[in-house]
Amino acid sequence: MKEVNFETLLDKHGNDRLRVRLKTEKGELIDVVFQYEAFLEDKWHPIVRYDCAHGFFHRDIIKPNGDKEKQEIAIDNLKGASKYAEQDLKDRWEWYKERYVKKMKKR
Repeated sequence: MKEVNFETLLDKHGNDRLRVRLKTEKGELIDVVFQYEAFLEDKWHPIVRYDCAHGFFHRDIIKPNGDKEKQEIAIDNLKGASKYAEQDLKDRWEWYKERYVKKMKKR
């Protein structure tokens, strides 16, 4: 099994990043994690994560208190699921961050 990990900055200030982990076996994608994180209040906060834990591909919307809102994503193959997750996080990270920050202020 081969594992590749990398990060991509989403903003020019380095305060928002996409962390990715891909696992392959014999050239076939077998596991993925795409996680959007923001640097807020002097630490990194996971805000949205796509993965295959629990036996199905899903998105976790993570709240400031650590609770997660799990949403199953019905995509049959991991290659397509990976493209979906990456594009969603690159397109909507600012929206996810705005929602998260609003919830932080309500604490």
